[in-house]
Amino acid sequence: MLPIRYVEPVFRPPSEAESLILPVTDGCSWNKCTFCEMYTAPQKAFCARDEAEVVDSIRRTGERHGAQVRRVFLADGDALVLPTRRLLLYLEAIRTHLPAVHRVSSYCLARNLKKKTVAELQELAAAGLKLAYLGAESGDDEVLARVHKGETYDSTRSALDKLGEAGIARSVMILNGLGGEALSTRHADNSARLANATQPEFLSTLVVTLHDAGRRFLQAWPDWQALSQPGLFHEMERFLDALELKRTVFRSDHASNWLVLKGTLGADKARLLAQVREAITQPASAPLRPAWMRGL
Repeated sequence: MLPIRYVEPVFRPPSEAESLILPVTDGCSWNKCTFCEMYTAPQKAFCARDEAEVVDSIRRTGERHGAQVRRVFLADGDALVLPTRRLLLYLEAIRTHLPAVHRVSSYCLARNLKKKTVAELQELAAAGLKLAYLGAESGDDEVLARVHKGETYDSTRSALDKLGEAGIARSVMILNGLGGEALSTRHADNSARLANATQPEFLSTLVVTLHDAGRRFLQAWPDWQALSQPGLFHEMERFLDALELKRTVFRSDHASNWLVLKGTLGADKARLLAQVREAITQPASAPLRPAWMRGL
């Protein structure tokens, strides 16, 4: 019997590939974003897991694999919705039973930090929570409203500022193409404005991709028109050109991206822009990912 009970499907950020996935909730407490189908399965209805079950899972994992586990990712969609007291209990159990762990991370919705003080977040950081993944999706209020994100530029910035002040590293994700043709320019500009204002430690972009969520998305935004491949590159060029970051690790290497981009901003800004501009002007010679490799 596995020491941890998993409810499929299980999701985690690409950079958590070697982490222990520890569910402390099931599903997403918001789950209204029209572009997202991660937690729409019936078995993924949101609930907080029982404290005793989570602590016992940590203990049993420690008995079997304690010396091997170096990183832990708290699942599912937004573990930081839990009360600080409960999160501290889990972090203490990780320190006790998984002593080799040097980083605990979690997804985070901006709305879940409204009731948490900087002092509470500092407690969590001191207890081992080192990284929060926040899907900003866009820095533009109209785009956010159209996709039912339930956030604004200001609410997202406030959450990122709180995390930064508390010493928790922030990994921010932006969806390339989310504004469609009509709002592409303001989506790029205001997403860059959000990144510039908060200076996250990590920044990544994915290309918006609609599958089962497509009907729900288009019902909410019926005149949305997807960007063409060149349109996505033009939006990325505008976004990168507007960024004024001091030391942010940038990745655009998710399977959804046609063009893989990796670097540190601002040191590698000129090189990254040159790569995007090559994809715009010389697509035949640019190292674009074939459609079949996008795995979508």
